[in-house]
Amino acid sequence: MTSEWGEKSTADLMSRYVSNEMGYGVPKDGWRICLAHEFKEKRKPFQAKDVSLSNVLEHVGLGIRYLKWWYKKTQVEKKAPFIDMFRAQPLRQIYGAPLGGIGGGTITRGWRGEFCRWQLNPGMYHYKTVTANQFTVCLRRGGQTVYQQVLSVERPPTLQGWNWGYCGEYAFYHALYPRAWTVYHLPGQNVTLTCRQISPVIPHDYQDSSLPVAVFVWDIENKNDYALDVSIMFTMVNGSGHKDDKSGGHWNEPFHLEKEGEAVSGVLLHHCTTVNPYTLCIAAREQPDREVSHQTAFSPKGTCSGLWSDLITDGRLDSPTGSSPPTPKGEKVAAALAVGCSVPAQSRNTLEFCLSWDMPKITFGSREREHIRRYGRYFGTKGDASPSLSHYALTHYKQWERSIEEWQNPILQDSSLPSWYKSALFNELYFVADGGTVWTELLEDADVSGGVRSEDGGLPAQPAVVKEYGRFAYLEGQEYRMYNTYDVHFYASFALIMLWPKLALSVQYDIAGSVVQKDPTERLHLMSGRYSPVKSKNVVPHDVGDPDDEPWQRVNAYLIHDTADWKDLNLKYVLQVYRDFHLTQDNQYLQDMWPICQAVMESELKFDLDGDGLIENSGYADQTYDGWTVTGPSAYCGGLWLASLCVMCKMARLVDSEETYQRYRDLLDRGSAAFDKLLWNGKYYNYDSSGRDLSNSVMSDQCAGHWFLRASGLGDGEYQAFPKEKIQTALKSVFDLNVMSFAGGQMGAVNGMRPEGVPDRSSVQSDEVWIGVVYGLAATMIYEGMREEGMRSAEGCYRTVWERLGMAFQTPEAYCEKGIYRSLAYMRPLSVWAMQLALNTSQKSPTPSAQTGDTDTARN
Repeated sequence: MTSEWGEKSTADLMSRYVSNEMGYGVPKDGWRICLAHEFKEKRKPFQAKDVSLSNVLEHVGLGIRYLKWWYKKTQVEKKAPFIDMFRAQPLRQIYGAPLGGIGGGTITRGWRGEFCRWQLNPGMYHYKTVTANQFTVCLRRGGQTVYQQVLSVERPPTLQGWNWGYCGEYAFYHALYPRAWTVYHLPGQNVTLTCRQISPVIPHDYQDSSLPVAVFVWDIENKNDYALDVSIMFTMVNGSGHKDDKSGGHWNEPFHLEKEGEAVSGVLLHHCTTVNPYTLCIAAREQPDREVSHQTAFSPKGTCSGLWSDLITDGRLDSPTGSSPPTPKGEKVAAALAVGCSVPAQSRNTLEFCLSWDMPKITFGSREREHIRRYGRYFGTKGDASPSLSHYALTHYKQWERSIEEWQNPILQDSSLPSWYKSALFNELYFVADGGTVWTELLEDADVSGGVRSEDGGLPAQPAVVKEYGRFAYLEGQEYRMYNTYDVHFYASFALIMLWPKLALSVQYDIAGSVVQKDPTERLHLMSGRYSPVKSKNVVPHDVGDPDDEPWQRVNAYLIHDTADWKDLNLKYVLQVYRDFHLTQDNQYLQDMWPICQAVMESELKFDLDGDGLIENSGYADQTYDGWTVTGPSAYCGGLWLASLCVMCKMARLVDSEETYQRYRDLLDRGSAAFDKLLWNGKYYNYDSSGRDLSNSVMSDQCAGHWFLRASGLGDGEYQAFPKEKIQTALKSVFDLNVMSFAGGQMGAVNGMRPEGVPDRSSVQSDEVWIGVVYGLAATMIYEGMREEGMRSAEGCYRTVWERLGMAFQTPEAYCEKGIYRSLAYMRPLSVWAMQLALNTSQKSPTPSAQTGDTDTARN
């Protein structure tokens, strides 16, 4: 099922690798790239200047209002805008798998080994490669050092006392998230190093998955006929390459922790900022035949030859006692840790390191409230947990790996699945941890109900699932800084509900609580130029806030549109409620959500203008495709509406409300008839029913409502909203036109295609490919017996992003056929897990509740 062009692009990533060494324990499947690889295609981010003249003329008011708002935000308030149309991140084709569990902050390593993307302050990204953060190898024979090399292909202008410029043609990187491997063949030494990077991202685990740690296991293969003494040195700067690294007052200290018969030692790097201080920690496991040594503090500037000489002399560091003095303002400090062992001839040995960071208490940008990260429940909130975190990680990582393999192996060993899909499925999961993610404890005085109690059709103040599993939020994208953007979470949520269902339910409770709230504060909405309330009652919010403000407290950071008029947010809430119930069978959850579902459906009914059971659109009628003008009933929103009516019928039966069932049944019957009459053209559902020139464009996402019905175990028999043959015909049209007639069938499905086979260029978004939408489309095709077409559609996206454009671990929201992309590191591509759900279902897997595999249910 893998295409010829696909095999070529995979091979291209490794074409410069000259060694035959394939490392120790590196899996077959994943994303693999030679450290000497150069991506030929260099793309630019979409910016204000890329808007076409016709779109500029249509939206000139928006442009002026955005510019004024942007100026005030950046120049007066000195804050970063939630979306910056003038300063998008440039494409850096460097990223690898991020380090750390979920919600405790992340540090991303590049595929060449650099520490280059930092999210320690919640939701706020900092893109800086810290040159001194490196691993260095020292080989000794007969008491003499024969080879010492920084394991980096870089030749930086600083630290010139170190031996840089490792030849990248002798090394490759392999990612299968949450693990990654880098294999270094040491030229002329007959030695191969395999560095395995492990983060505790483990499905259905709500403790270890929250830990801000990563483990590096170095397997050393000595293929010589003589023994070698091998040391690996890990160097780390106190900070993240941010200007506050030089703010003064930072200090380092060595530590040693022994408990339960296991000893760990290393260096603590205390980063003493006034807001969100933290401690970095580099640590190693002490074992009888390993020598651990350290350098508490060195200055990471100049030649830094003192540290290099210290290691080269005897393969170990001086290990001074006592802490370093606090740094003076303007100076940085770093630390080093070395571990050595003997490796007999023709043999292998292993060294283990850990990196952890401890910032248990956090404040967001407004500084209004202090929050406790999830891992604080297990490791305390005093900021002194680094030794314990490191000890725990180094003594538990083998257990984590067993759990990861138990989860991944059934998919990796399924020979019917193509290799690219296995890489996409696991590697796209990086965003669950590296989506600016926060996972916090529910504060004692928190009330998620929005002030409307259960007895009044609302929620408990502290629902059991939120109290037990905490609050979870991830960004729409690293460049689109809004938490839990709901219309996009609709797609991404498949990863959560399948792998961490309690977090998915927690998000739903937060959303439900904000539905019943209103915020009458008037503010300017940039699209319309009108003032309207921040939040209306019985309307799902666009998002739960900006990390640079106070998330959960103030929702709807998105101020382009007035979301009260959008149709799809409420519908997506209803559809997710039932899908999540279907997959968890959590009856308490269904009972809590049912009154909220009724309230939001009532608020939708006002859009049924002519009483035919079908809601109508005007202007920018839904959030997902908010750049694409819609008039009258549309395939996208109309389809979501019919699917929502269908699940309301199902839920009404489950809660024994026959009267409600009959009401929604009547709406569904009339709405389905109107939908067919107004939108079906014999081959697909028209984009909208306006009759204007472009209303018969072919929308790739036209079957989104049906997709969710199938994902919820519905879509036929009594709970069918769309005729099966029409869905299949529409999907065939989408495949023929949006996929195969676009870019030679090698780039996925374009959002909008004209029936004559050219992309719809009427808006900024219509000629884009949205990777997360294509994964959802592929899932829909799999449900409808079009597995080959679904796989082909998704393969085009994966290969474009990961193999051609160099966007690994930063999958964007969108790309065009040529030239530009939009919004790097975006939430929606997590929808690749919808494909896995479809495959599970089509293979007649166990009952739905067993599919989620949760061992820790909270059913009543």
